[in-house]
Amino acid sequence: MVISIWRYSHLVLAISSSIFLGIASITGIILAFEPIYHAIQPYKAEDMERISVAETLEMLDGKYLEVLELKVDSDNFVQASVIGQDGESSTIYINPLTAEKIGEPQEKKAIFRFATNLHRSLFLKSPGRFFVGLVSFLLLLIAITGIILVARRQGGLKRWFTRVNKDTSGQYYHVVLGRIFLVPVIIIAGTGVYLSLEKFGLLPEAEISHQTVLAPTTKGNSAVASGPSVLKQIRLKEVRTILFPFSDNEEDYYQLELKDREILVHQYKGTVISEVEYPLIMLASRLSLAWHTGRGSVLWSAVLLASCIAIVFFMISGFAMTLRRRKHTVRLKTEAADPGKCEYVVLVGSETGSTFNMAKVLQKALIALGKSVYLSELNDYENFDRVKHLIVLTATYGHGDAPSNAQKFVEKFQATTIANPMSFSVVGLGSLAYPNYCQFAIEVDQLLGKHPKLKQALPLYKINNQSFEAFKDWSDKWAKALGLQLRLKNPGSPASTKKTTEFVVVERTEVNPDDTFLLKLKPTSNLSFSSGDLIAIKPGGNEVDRFYSIAKTDDEILLSIKKHSNGYCSRYLSGLEQGQEISAWIKPNTEFHFPSKTPEVILISNGTGIAPFLGMINNGLGATKTHLFWGGRNETSLEIYKDYIHSARHRGQLSFVFEAYSQSGLEKHYVQDLVCREADLIAKSLENGGVIMICGSVAMQKEVVRVLETISKKRLNVPLSQFLNRGKIKMDCY
Repeated sequence: MVISIWRYSHLVLAISSSIFLGIASITGIILAFEPIYHAIQPYKAEDMERISVAETLEMLDGKYLEVLELKVDSDNFVQASVIGQDGESSTIYINPLTAEKIGEPQEKKAIFRFATNLHRSLFLKSPGRFFVGLVSFLLLLIAITGIILVARRQGGLKRWFTRVNKDTSGQYYHVVLGRIFLVPVIIIAGTGVYLSLEKFGLLPEAEISHQTVLAPTTKGNSAVASGPSVLKQIRLKEVRTILFPFSDNEEDYYQLELKDREILVHQYKGTVISEVEYPLIMLASRLSLAWHTGRGSVLWSAVLLASCIAIVFFMISGFAMTLRRRKHTVRLKTEAADPGKCEYVVLVGSETGSTFNMAKVLQKALIALGKSVYLSELNDYENFDRVKHLIVLTATYGHGDAPSNAQKFVEKFQATTIANPMSFSVVGLGSLAYPNYCQFAIEVDQLLGKHPKLKQALPLYKINNQSFEAFKDWSDKWAKALGLQLRLKNPGSPASTKKTTEFVVVERTEVNPDDTFLLKLKPTSNLSFSSGDLIAIKPGGNEVDRFYSIAKTDDEILLSIKKHSNGYCSRYLSGLEQGQEISAWIKPNTEFHFPSKTPEVILISNGTGIAPFLGMINNGLGATKTHLFWGGRNETSLEIYKDYIHSARHRGQLSFVFEAYSQSGLEKHYVQDLVCREADLIAKSLENGGVIMICGSVAMQKEVVRVLETISKKRLNVPLSQFLNRGKIKMDCY
């Protein structure tokens, strides 16, 4: 319930301020260019830290009839208000070493004047300034609630910069960019509030009061030219403004506004008559103005520019996430069947709405079998009298918490009496990068398992990173347990939406006893790809792309394919002949490329999952020590890969090969058994910065990950998620 309050607060604040915040952000983007434009003008003085005030004043005295004021701005432009020898007054930029005129201050560009007025007051003067100040305050609250939401989502502040689970691109970059820009946004909002309070006189006034005592002296030469003078000690870098004496009377002084204090200097003796340090409130005002505008720093102006762009993105992506979440809820309410008449109930716990996609695929498959299905949120749980089968698909939020649409489930379930027996199955969706992987699903499964009227149809099934292949694996097992012929339709993207490339068949091996064959393709045009990328093939008449992991060998693509009796694509590929051409497109999979500058890599696969590794071990691994773990049915299963493995071992690019066979001899051995047996090698590799890559079936992945988790906890005393977050474990399973 707590997370819902923070989310709704975050949303309400964003909606209530959206128009004004949008205006402020867009004008902020424009205004971020102003200090950059100012800084690149050719008036910057060099060596300001070595030039004394006395040197510059002496040059000004000799060149102009009278000097009224000298200013040094945040970009080290030295500006003087002078009266020339012709009696004409002017304001100019000077070279502080020679007092030569090098330019004149330019009038503010029209676009910056327009953006400034709109940004500060919306052209509404005082009422507009009030609204802008209020929006700055709301932005500050939005940023604070954003910090709380990200911290809870990641499982605490300690995990602030751990890997973000990617549900959708908008959600992913909303969180990732939010973590980067939250501090600049807080600075923008905080300084905006401060400047607004200052404008309305709601802050203490900063007063400078000098206590002057006239020191008796006789008129003589200026302190600039004669004797010891504080003006010779002060560097021009320290100066903000110098007001010159109004007359020759010794009651008139040089008034120097420095970075941290203001001093009065006797115009003849050069001594300090009065010195007052600026109060904290004045320094805070200057700092707030500099931080809010970027004046004096091109780098900070660029940060402000990027932050304002990020704020616009946060608004768009945030609203899109809300609409996406709402869309699932609205559809459920408008399309929901009567739960009192349904045989199957599918309840979903989802924070972003992505889990509903899988639930709807399951619902459609059951309806295609003539089954009545009720699909809803876990919060909508009630007493389902006629239901025979309960399916729960739920994600976990943050530190093992329930998603917002599942927070009422436990309470409702415990308050409901179940009269008729029913089966249940729980599917947890999450990311192995989080230490509390599928924690809420575990709790739901345990809760349901304790009820005497509920019978578990299938043990808790966990799915990593929304893998549809894993979901299909669960559905096959669940359907078998219930005696159903369930066929899920993969909501993949059509190949017609991608630009395809022509590939010519270089070689195809015969299908071996395991129904596996190798297919070598060569692109007919220049094409960039790497081992670990995916090739998408869509045979004619088929609606969905089939993806295969690539091995790159001599600018050719090597695929390892298992022929399925009912597999349209695999049967099509198994019939290709040398010289034939097919159309396909390459999907980059950079997260599964062979790591560079890694001391040791362990490759783990079963069956056709060895394909990308065949390319990696034959593409020059340098000094990287590499081991291969592979599981298959029997010794003949490895025959079609042996040439590639022997070649790599002969060139010293493959240190060890560990093999496991499930149908050879009396005992069955699987690749996870090899991993368990070589626990010392695995632990030492991870400890020394090695990388583990896993490719193959989802079932194999689950077992290998389970063994790796045990090794990590027992041998290294850390959870496996620590290595996942550091990119030390890479997985591409199907």
